[in-house]
Amino acid sequence: MKKILLLSLVLVVLSLAVVGYFYYPRLNIITGFAAKNVCSCAFEADRELASIEAEDNDFDPVSLADNEVYLEKHLATSKVFGLKKRKAVYTQGIGCTLLPEDTSAEKRVDHIPNRSFSFDTIPYPYGDAPYVDTIFHNIDSKKLKSAIDMAFEPQNRSRAVLVLYQDHLIAERYAEGFSPETKLLGWSMTKSITSGVLGVLAKQGKIGLDQDHLFPEWENDERSKITLNDLLQMNSGLEWDEDYGEISDVTKMLFLEEDMSDVQLRKPLVGKPGETWNYSSGTTNLLSRFIRDQFEAHQEYLDFWYAELIDKIGMNSMVVETDLTGNFVGSSYAWATPRDWAKFGLLYLHKGNWNGEQILEESWVEYTVTPTNGSEGQYGAQFWLNAGGVYPNVPKDLFSANGFQGQHVFIIPSKDLVVVRFGLVENPEFNIDKFLSGVVESIEFE
Repeated sequence: MKKILLLSLVLVVLSLAVVGYFYYPRLNIITGFAAKNVCSCAFEADRELASIEAEDNDFDPVSLADNEVYLEKHLATSKVFGLKKRKAVYTQGIGCTLLPEDTSAEKRVDHIPNRSFSFDTIPYPYGDAPYVDTIFHNIDSKKLKSAIDMAFEPQNRSRAVLVLYQDHLIAERYAEGFSPETKLLGWSMTKSITSGVLGVLAKQGKIGLDQDHLFPEWENDERSKITLNDLLQMNSGLEWDEDYGEISDVTKMLFLEEDMSDVQLRKPLVGKPGETWNYSSGTTNLLSRFIRDQFEAHQEYLDFWYAELIDKIGMNSMVVETDLTGNFVGSSYAWATPRDWAKFGLLYLHKGNWNGEQILEESWVEYTVTPTNGSEGQYGAQFWLNAGGVYPNVPKDLFSANGFQGQHVFIIPSKDLVVVRFGLVENPEFNIDKFLSGVVESIEFE
């Protein structure tokens, strides 16, 4: 009996040692992801912890985390095996920020963006009144429903699908537990928001795509030659590793750093600017820092994103979260309802025009959808493209804001379509080509 107990104890110790060997170096990132995601889902999307753990944090190794939500304190905590406890705090207006490892303080960002919420009485999408239920005789409703049904097959794990055609809402569906009022995280769709803010600055004549010498830290080396265009097109030549499954530049940035723009800023050149395409969330947070540098006061920087873009097109639900320095995490952390995300797509569908007001120059949108060197027609300026035929049965003029786990705002100018999809499974597991071609084929175009 004693031998059996001893053997059992040895096996337990060995199991813990193996788990510790494989997971301990990643515990900071595991608990960081878990705490940040639980906090934002609870306080921005008003969701229950059980739902978040079962649906959002249900993948290995994040599912190992034990999580708690403290509603009155506006914070969430996560730990694994009783180790590496991480904490994320919520502040209304800027969402949740992840605190450094093992901190006991509840440090919060001081500055909150001023908002100018507009509640127009005209119908959605340009206003906030109920949308007009318009009948289009060129739409095969059965085919459209079939395409939407495909998105909601259990294995596809969709949460929301919305279709705008000729500025009218023609289809909308939500998974159980979600509704038109539920905010959803866009992940890297936030990059396209950052690009839009730069487009506004360009329209105002405050920045130029060819400008270089972007940061004082680069003045004494070859990085001074990197242009704003290089950063926007992910063609800076800077070192970066975008791997969410490992301890990489992107996971360390999102779940360990207080200043998320510093990571890419410190990186050396490993390629030639304008010729070495490499997708990098660090680059977009560097763009957020560049935007910050255009303003004397931090409050002006925070307000600008909303006053000149987000609130101007009635995206009242949107919140872009900040890091601990107070800079927007322009790579990853924008929350909004699917209807408001669709408004952003509509702005680009109409070449920067919002119901008669030119928010972005047409030339900026044309620049946005111009393929960058080295991307094989897949990338423009913080937007993804179909110019290279990634989706062979969908028009090649499609471009989109894309995010981790299959968040999308698809814009198809030739078909006058905006299609929004949120979920937890991405291409190719969720067959985007089949889904989008089904939507397109349900409409008879002249």
